Amino acid sequence: MGAREPLSRARVVTAALALVERHGVEALSMRKLAAELGVEAMSLYNHVKNKDDVLDAIAEVVFADIALPAPTADWRTDALALAHAFRAAALAHPRTASLSLTRQLGYPALPVTEAALALMTRAGHDPEQAVHASRALLAYVIGTLLREINSTTDPDALRHTTLTTSGLPHVTASAAHLAVCHHESEYRFGLELLLDAVALRVAG
Repeated sequence: MGAREPLSRARVVTAALALVERHGVEALSMRKLAAELGVEAMSLYNHVKNKDDVLDAIAEVVFADIALPAPTADWRTDALALAHAFRAAALAHPRTASLSLTRQLGYPALPVTEAALALMTRAGHDPEQAVHASRALLAYVIGTLLREINSTTDPDALRHTTLTTSGLPHVTASAAHLAVCHHESEYRFGLELLLDAVALRVAG
């Protein structure tokens, strides 16, 4: 039998990510993480500070996996490319998506932040506005992703019946569209609306 791989921060974070992907963020505990690694819980603290440190590190993995697109002369093209790249990385780790909005992130997230701020600056925003616009972009991408991975499993026919018999005129008129959700096309439609607003804010 070969020697067990030594415990390290990278190994702890990798195991935590695997645990979260199987069971969700709420299932993560230091005790369960130790069991996943086949070690005593106290030994984890030689490599991570606590559970919050582990969660921060998991979120940073997602950011580190983003394939940053090369900038162009057009800020809107760059915004679309960055949003799509972030979405692709998040879809690879769907159950960690919420951590990208809620954790205190370190250096691995900064290149993405730099790219977002740069394109918003090229769009005409001052530094404060660029931060607000960048956060809105991130929140939109993550929000649509969370809706996608937690979407209802109700049969379309059942949902359509509920909508058409609601007695609410606008809901009834839109029932055919409300009964289904094409996540990719809705994500792209909403993203274009958001970028339209960014452009109008500068123009105004």
